[in-house]
Amino acid sequence: MTDGQHPDLRGVLLRAGLVLLVLALAGSGVWLLRAASQPEQSPVEIPAASVPTADVIPGAVVPPQPQAGAVGEDPLRTWANRVAGRIDIPARALMAYGNAELALRESEPACHLSWATLAGIGRVESNHGRFGGAVLRDDGRPSKPIIGVPLDGSTGVRAITDTDHGQFDGDPAVDRAVGPMQFIPSTWRKWTSDANLDGIGDPQQIDDAALAAGRYLCAGGRDLATPKGWWAAVFSYNNSVPYGQKVFGLADDYAHAAA
Repeated sequence: MTDGQHPDLRGVLLRAGLVLLVLALAGSGVWLLRAASQPEQSPVEIPAASVPTADVIPGAVVPPQPQAGAVGEDPLRTWANRVAGRIDIPARALMAYGNAELALRESEPACHLSWATLAGIGRVESNHGRFGGAVLRDDGRPSKPIIGVPLDGSTGVRAITDTDHGQFDGDPAVDRAVGPMQFIPSTWRKWTSDANLDGIGDPQQIDDAALAAGRYLCAGGRDLATPKGWWAAVFSYNNSVPYGQKVFGLADDYAHAAA
């Protein structure tokens, strides 16, 4: 983002959505959404200067029914392989973001979540599963676990006492954010998703993490095709204007490049 100006949200969503709409119409397989739970509201005040002007984006065609455990070469993989080199996102991560959009188009069509928004968050949170020199493997897991700093209340860090007995973050004293989308263990427990249908909701596995992040962003009936809904969703992830601006700029760049 440059000069403090926000790109047109309508353009971002249309560009991002059209790519996945093509995949949907081509018959792309989508993994099954599981473990739905009630959203937790967290209203935020959106600074007027941070709100782009945009109209409501109408819903797109609902993708075909999920094909459990879809693997191999399919339109989603083909698209991810083609786009990955243009935008410096691993194809495996793009598949996870695209799959989450398609799954949520079916389960929560009024949300209008786009893969580009997830990609913007994934870039800020873990560089798409590559934080600390990790490599995102074909099974969707980083070559080494991605675990954040101790949330011990030190300068610039929230204080969150342990909620998982070290199950996800290996720290029995305080919590740490985990995985490519950086979930706090207690939040992961609430939004656990099993997008790859292996019977395990794993915050380190990018399909599971991207779907859980999408469900979290859509919480409370948000419509991410509106400025109010989009900013409320991103601020619920991290209540920071600079964070939201960075995610928006990245999402816009990704959507442009993919189109």
